[in-house]
Amino acid sequence: VHADESCLGNQFQHRATPGGAGGLVETWKDGTWERRDFWISAPDTTNNRMAIRSGIEALRGLKRRCAVHFVSDSQYLVKGIRDWMPGWKARGWTRKGGVIENLELWKLLDAELQRHDVRPRWVRGHAGHPENEYVDFLATRAAQEQTSSEGFTASGFESWLDGLRAKGRFASYDESAPPPARYGDE
Repeated sequence: VHADESCLGNQFQHRATPGGAGGLVETWKDGTWERRDFWISAPDTTNNRMAIRSGIEALRGLKRRCAVHFVSDSQYLVKGIRDWMPGWKARGWTRKGGVIENLELWKLLDAELQRHDVRPRWVRGHAGHPENEYVDFLATRAAQEQTSSEGFTASGFESWLDGLRAKGRFASYDESAPPPARYGDE
């Protein structure tokens, strides 16, 4: 799963900040990737809330237990899953330094995490990572248009990638590389 979030107008203090989250779910099957997209939006939110929601929506959409490589450019989300949540849960959903922001969303995410073997991984955003740039496109579009895919839908990744390749971007990227080459698995 590749996921990203967007929040428009964060620089404005006294007006609604529409947000979106998007994701690309890839499943390796019979020697090829099967891809599905999802996106959601909210009329007034934050980047952090949309990042957590990207994880909730992605994992909620997976119908059976599986190993999930969860890739995001949100350090808040990746550190939350990997580093912070275990301590919060051990202390009864409290933290040493005060209130846990977005607690209700962290708890929803935790319920979804329990259903899968999730391996969170951070990537630098806007740094030429095709899947990350694609989910940024989905999240930004959702925020701008205030739309939702209502679950997983056929992916537009290949056509999006072809459009950028026609402009000279991602020419050497192999979107058909199997999981070990992509994620460094054993």
